[in-house]
Formats: sequence, structure tokens, C-alpha cells
Amino acid sequence: MSRSVVETKGLTRTFYQGGQVIEAVKPLDLIIKHGELVAIQGTSGSGKSTLLHLLALLDRPTGGSYFLDGTDTAQMSDNEQSDARNRLTGIVFQNFYLIPYATAAENVMLPGLYRRTPHPNIRRRAEELLDSVGLGDRINFKPSSLSGGQQQRVAIARAMFNNPPLLLADEPTGQLDTNTSNEILDLFGKINETGKTIIIVTHDPLTADSARRRIIFKDGEVQSDQKQVSVRRGTNTADSTT
Repeated sequence: MSRSVVETKGLTRTFYQGGQVIEAVKPLDLIIKHGELVAIQGTSGSGKSTLLHLLALLDRPTGGSYFLDGTDTAQMSDNEQSDARNRLTGIVFQNFYLIPYATAAENVMLPGLYRRTPHPNIRRRAEELLDSVGLGDRINFKPSSLSGGQQQRVAIARAMFNNPPLLLADEPTGQLDTNTSNEILDLFGKINETGKTIIIVTHDPLTADSARRRIIFKDGEVQSDQKQVSVRRGTNTADSTT
């Protein structure tokens, strides 16, 4: 049986605002196995983004436990969580968050710099990843010279730099047009076929269609959790110029 990359037991996140208790994530038991492609779908305020922040080690839960690739994250110090986030997760955001004055290669190199990988290895790894997402001819381009779709590909390459067991994507198509969104989702599908575990958090049912498992999140808890046949867009990532 495939091992778990994500396992939560009674995971909760509670906020206190204006004297009110807000249960953003209610007691959650969740298992995501190695190699799955999962969409967590929910409307604004459903708690899906809070859950993603917990899974990405960007926030700490109020209660329960979270095992990331078999490691109990509750026992980690802040520095240990930061290191685990760098090694075990890759995060792709809606707004790309690229450094504007750095080239595509330099942006992709950042996770390696944090790990102090020898510089020649960093550069070679960045170039290989950019080539794998169809940007081999854009290595020295800065974000302002790239389209939205190309910037998101740079962000995806950056997320994969340390070869983490888990990729997390927060509304990765939210800033993109329909055709470019389909190409990015197709790219996630191809990456998943290499064995990478991917969780896409989205409000969009069409984006959730691209996953092989759809979790509907509402009011801080799972409403449904179903396997599905993903919709592949059939684009050629390597030839795309979006």
C-alpha cells in the first residue's frame, strides 16, 4: 500500500475575532497517499486556504496532529518547520510571487540557496527545471518579460527545486485566462504522472475537474471526498508560449 504524504488526525484551526470563536478548520481526519492528484474545492470562507497554510507549515494548528511524509510536525520548532517546509513541500501561489529584478533561473534557484547547495548545482538544476516546464529559452528573462502563464511555470519550477514529496497549489489558475489555465492544469497532470503528490486548492469546479480526487470543503470541514476521472486538456507544454 502506498505511504501517506499527508495525514491529519483531529486537526483544527480556531481564530478569535471580536470576541467570537471562528472554527476555520474543524476536527479533520485526512489521508493523502504518495502520488495522488487532489483538488480541495470550496467557496471563499470555506476554510480551504487555512487548511492549505496548515499543510504547507505556514501556520500552526490549534489542535490535533499533522504528519508530513511520516514526520510529526507538532514536535518541530519554528526553525525545524521552516526547514521541513523547504525540503518537503513546494508551494505555488495565485500571484506567482517572483522576484521582479531576478531572472527566471535566479527565481527558480531560491530554494536551493536557502539550502546552501553548491552554486554550480543550483544553476544546472534551475535550467533543467525550466526546460522541463517549457521555458528552456526563457532562462535569463525577468518576470516583466514573461506572460502570466510563463510566470506561473517559473513558480512551478521553483516549487519543484528541492524535489519535495508534496506540491501545494493555491488557486494556481486564478490570474490566468481559460486557455492558459488549461495548459497549467495539464502541466500539473504531467508532473503528477512522474509520481509527484499534488494538492490544488481552488474555488473553481473546472479546475477541480483536472484532479483524480475531489474534496469539497465547506464551513471548515469535508462535505464529500470522491475519486474521479480527471479531465486532461491535451496541450503540449513544451511547445506552449503562453
